[in-house]
Amino acid sequence: MRALDADASQLGEIVFRQRNLFLLLNTLKLVAVVLTLGTLFALPAAWLVTRTDIRFKGLLSFLMALPLAVPGYVMAYALLGLSGYYGFARQWAGISLPPLHGLWGAGLALSLYTFPYLFLNLRAAFLGMDPALEESAQSLGKSRLVIFRHIVLPQLWPAMVASWLIVGLYVIGDFGAIALMRYEVFSYAIFTQYSGAFDRTYAAWLSLMLLALTVVALSAQRAVTRNRRFARTGTGSARITRPIGLGRWHLAAWAFFALVVLCSLGLPLMVLGHWMRLGVPEAEWAHLGRTALGTFLTAGPAAVLTMVLAVPVVVLTLRHPGPFASLIERLAFVGYATPALAFALAMVFFALRNAPFLYQSYALLMFAYVMSFVALAFGPIRLALLQIGTRQEEAARALGVSPTTAFMRVVLPRLRRPMVAGSLLVFIMVVKELPITYLLAPMGYSTLAMNVFSRTNEGMMGDAAPFALSIILFSSLFVGLILKYEGSAARAAGK
Repeated sequence: MRALDADASQLGEIVFRQRNLFLLLNTLKLVAVVLTLGTLFALPAAWLVTRTDIRFKGLLSFLMALPLAVPGYVMAYALLGLSGYYGFARQWAGISLPPLHGLWGAGLALSLYTFPYLFLNLRAAFLGMDPALEESAQSLGKSRLVIFRHIVLPQLWPAMVASWLIVGLYVIGDFGAIALMRYEVFSYAIFTQYSGAFDRTYAAWLSLMLLALTVVALSAQRAVTRNRRFARTGTGSARITRPIGLGRWHLAAWAFFALVVLCSLGLPLMVLGHWMRLGVPEAEWAHLGRTALGTFLTAGPAAVLTMVLAVPVVVLTLRHPGPFASLIERLAFVGYATPALAFALAMVFFALRNAPFLYQSYALLMFAYVMSFVALAFGPIRLALLQIGTRQEEAARALGVSPTTAFMRVVLPRLRRPMVAGSLLVFIMVVKELPITYLLAPMGYSTLAMNVFSRTNEGMMGDAAPFALSIILFSSLFVGLILKYEGSAARAAGK
């Protein structure tokens, strides 16, 4: 509606502006760089921890997933904190590094943050493969490289495409790391146009173009995975994969893991420690405490409300499937699939046009959080309901109990653990959220993420360090939650 405010004479000039093509190409180049670097990090790591005899696989898997605790804008902060006269490299190694900006700065920051999504999916895909085909090909004299290219890689394709979609959508909609690196893509241009009040109608059109790019990505994912079969058709259980001996390549494998961990975890922590050393004496600890408390008091209710909405939707889709249930579920995914900046801008335009009393209110901020992250809570609840089944609930109803009472007494108690898991997941995502909070936060309200971005954007690296470190510490809970429930699911499948 806001986009259609443009006059007919201006419409063609806005839509076909040459700058739009420039932004599109920049966005696609950034996605390509992030997906390439992320795959180069994740694929060898997933293969090493699942198919070789390397030791401490559990620890290595944890370290490969832990960068999820370092948001993209904090990773950008770390890369920027390396350079400059007071930067980490100058103070500790005597090396003056030029500032890392543009495509490679944004690409590296986002790659180091998002590659764990690829690693976790590829690791699960490797663990789920039946090695029978590989053993058969090996018995026919095929080399390991040929087997990997023609047998293993095609089986990894669904996990690879799904991971690329998740990471690609995140990169398309990211704002914090891209803005700090001064790389002009759709999200950066949208924020510039809106915050500077230059042309908000143009900002609306840029948001629609960003949404169109998201739809293209979703359609491409369906097209490349359609009509492919990956399940075993033989009888019997799958064999256990025999680990490949690394031999003389053992040191190279450990060097690879050391390099990835150093870049994705060591670099942010070292740079934060450096700037904390310089900035702590002047840090506003009282403001940090108030900001952290305000962040958690917003994230907590958002997580609870999200779970209140998620449970009925999952129950509806599993227990009462049909067109209506399918429509509700797909609508719930719209908020998550929509780039956060475009979603927040839509909320701003809606409030200004139709409900001015909601503009910059906690109610609108909470609504945006819930609509954006409700789909994240579906996973744990869906898995739990599938494992519970319907027999016990049907038995209770056969004894004369109403459907609601049977659900409350039989099913709901067993959903408590996955509900807590989903709530914590949403809680940590809200703590790290930047674009929605930045555009919709009430006057005077500030979060940890907003402080990291604003202070880093102004070159106040020391002042930003305590806020960035707080985000990493609390986001580590999110990573631990992923691995904990992955292990619980594996143990349940084993039983």
